[in-house]
Amino acid sequence: SFTISLHKVDNTTVTIKLRPDVPSSCQIRIKNVLRPELKIKPGDNVTFTFTCITPEKYFIMEIQKNIDCVSGPCPFGDVHLYPRGLPPLDRTYIWDVKASTKAGLELKFSTPWLRQIEPGGTCPDFISYNINSCIDRATVNIGTFCRNGSVSRVKLLGGVVMSLHLPWDSPLTTSGFNIANRASIKRLCIIESILERESSITLMSPNYPLGFPEDELMTWQFVVPSNMRASVFFHNYSLSNCERKEERVEYYIPGSLSNPEVFKLSDCQPANIAGSFNMSLQGCDQDAQNPGILRLLFQVVVQHPQLDENVTHLVDLSKERDMTVTIHFEGWPSHVPPMSEPICLICKDPRSCDRVLTLASGAVYRISFLCKDLSRLRITAEKGITCVDLWRCQRKIYSLSVPKAITQLPIRLHKFIWKLLAPDTISIEITSPSLKLQQHVPEQRCNNSYSYSIVSATPETELNVGIFCPGGSIEKIQMRNNITISLKTFSKGFINESNHQDLKMSFVPHIKDECSFTVSPNPKAKVYLQTPNWPYGLPPYVSISWHVAVPSKQIARLGLSKDRMGIACETGHAYVNIKEETAGAEETVRREDELLPQPRNMYHNFWVNVSNCRPVDKTQLTLQFWVTFADKQIDLGVILAVVAGAGVLVAIGLTVCCVKKKKKKTQNPMVGVYNTNVNTQMPGKKGLFTKGRQNNESHVYAVIDDAVVYGHLLKESNGSVAPEVDVYRPFEGPMGSLPPSPPPFSFKKDIKRSSNTEEEPPPLTDTDHDTYTFAHQKSEQVEDNGDANVKDKGDTSVPLLENKEQGSSVE
Repeated sequence: SFTISLHKVDNTTVTIKLRPDVPSSCQIRIKNVLRPELKIKPGDNVTFTFTCITPEKYFIMEIQKNIDCVSGPCPFGDVHLYPRGLPPLDRTYIWDVKASTKAGLELKFSTPWLRQIEPGGTCPDFISYNINSCIDRATVNIGTFCRNGSVSRVKLLGGVVMSLHLPWDSPLTTSGFNIANRASIKRLCIIESILERESSITLMSPNYPLGFPEDELMTWQFVVPSNMRASVFFHNYSLSNCERKEERVEYYIPGSLSNPEVFKLSDCQPANIAGSFNMSLQGCDQDAQNPGILRLLFQVVVQHPQLDENVTHLVDLSKERDMTVTIHFEGWPSHVPPMSEPICLICKDPRSCDRVLTLASGAVYRISFLCKDLSRLRITAEKGITCVDLWRCQRKIYSLSVPKAITQLPIRLHKFIWKLLAPDTISIEITSPSLKLQQHVPEQRCNNSYSYSIVSATPETELNVGIFCPGGSIEKIQMRNNITISLKTFSKGFINESNHQDLKMSFVPHIKDECSFTVSPNPKAKVYLQTPNWPYGLPPYVSISWHVAVPSKQIARLGLSKDRMGIACETGHAYVNIKEETAGAEETVRREDELLPQPRNMYHNFWVNVSNCRPVDKTQLTLQFWVTFADKQIDLGVILAVVAGAGVLVAIGLTVCCVKKKKKKTQNPMVGVYNTNVNTQMPGKKGLFTKGRQNNESHVYAVIDDAVVYGHLLKESNGSVAPEVDVYRPFEGPMGSLPPSPPPFSFKKDIKRSSNTEEEPPPLTDTDHDTYTFAHQKSEQVEDNGDANVKDKGDTSVPLLENKEQGSSVE
């Protein structure tokens, strides 16, 4: 059983009642009478028991003491927990102190003082204090506090209702505060906070998150050692609708020449304050129809002055355009460190500091840091490059490198973002002339101190081109749409590697493909390339091309990573096109329902084109391929054939030389005889040259010396080369640089793998030259072309050159 005896002069009431929303399976027994609630008034002496063994689960207790400081003297001094011998229930002690508004009351807390928490919050030990100010009939909630903090005193105008909540098993035996009488403070309240060491505290305006009373004034006093630095940060605030006056914050800073310093709540608040200071919040006369809410939640951070607090760093952005530089804490903006953690401050001037500082281009800044560990800070920069008229910006080459103004700071660069913008008629080209780029793929990962993420975007879709790092084989990337390039660093080594950046960009005329790569691989390395948007796949109807350079003395080996594309098309077809960049090269084309080509050798520069359809399901087209190189091997049979051919030519040359010397000794060289009876009109278009080749002899020479026939094999005695005869030479000029283009989607189903059709030769023009046939001294001669024997019966309408071509076609 429990016995509670209350003295009448103590003016204390004890109430035991059931917890809200708990079934009444336990009751209070007094002299065999069961009750769900018990109220013990001043002067009562009551003995009772509970009908259960765990009453703390069902009952709570309130102990309220009324103190009248208006009609009589106040019992100032330590406040005790009375009465003794209470049952072990969750209990709340309430001290209701009535006082005149002409006087002030002070609640002074013993160490370890108090820490303010948001309404509804809980304390680690479940012990909490709640302070309410009573002015006339209005009650203002000053705040809810836990133990172990910095709030040492609260001064209030008029009466106060102080409550202390204790859990049922709390060993606390003292209230932890005393009450003192003070002169009028002429404001709602004053909260004193003592900050003896490095710390961070959070405080709120009265009634938070509801509104601060209209046209009221309150003050926070911060006691800070003179060798410490304090900074104020507003994290959450709102303003009311004022009819008269203006809501503001005033600072009184010892030693300041402009006390009080007045700030708006939207201003950046003072920082790096040396020693103690006061901060006051002033309300206004609110609009009666739409008053709004004035509220404030703020943080005060106290730190030791840094060793280099007077060291400033010059950040010259005067020559930059469309660029911002943000210095912030690690993890910003997604992660906000707890307010209890020591913070790093960035200062534009000695009194203007913040956890995040943004600098705009076109100006010069001098910044300093209030931070013990600068490794916790990061830099994120963003720069825009725009082209509206291709004629004005086509010849410009823009360097995509991090400015020295950023790399020289003692802060690690987290990310540098370039946003490249142009109209639909202008495309963008990215080059890395010396370092080249390597695509980050599972088989070939980037391990540099930084990498580039390239994203091509349109209003309808976004294409993640991939992640790239220096030291690869990609010389150039062309993209049709706007681009965002993000340089992200991974280690401190970027400071050294940043001196060798060579990424550049320019604006070029519109390209057909969504994206085109120019690849010049290292002959000794295996290169892996994959489609953009990996692993999610290409968007519908997107076409990507790669142009791969093959050194002249090497052979490339091209292989695809899988046997099939692995998609089914709803509209159109997906294609893979492979074609060498040489005359007469056949184009290899595979559709999504066909097997992809097996690894093959490529002897010339070649194109790979991948184009997507609209797939039936969400599975999109992904493709990876690899390229390796090997030196060209000369076949032994080819070498023997070349040697044998050279021997035959030498033998023919010696024979001709002997014949020529013999003829010179026996006769004079014969000359051609001009025939005056033939038509000498220039051959040309049909109608201008009326006789057919069979009916005229303008191409016939009466006599031609053998020396003239074999003149291309001989040299004159003085060493000069004799006139050459016409010899077919293959085209060795530059080939086209455009990638193989898959047919339009509406016609791709009818594509043919190869074509043997020949175009009809164009008609002769006035500048066309006819082909001459040499008449030999023998009337008939059989020419062996290797695979077919064709007899020449003296028909001069077909030239010997055409006979040779026909023989080749038989092969």
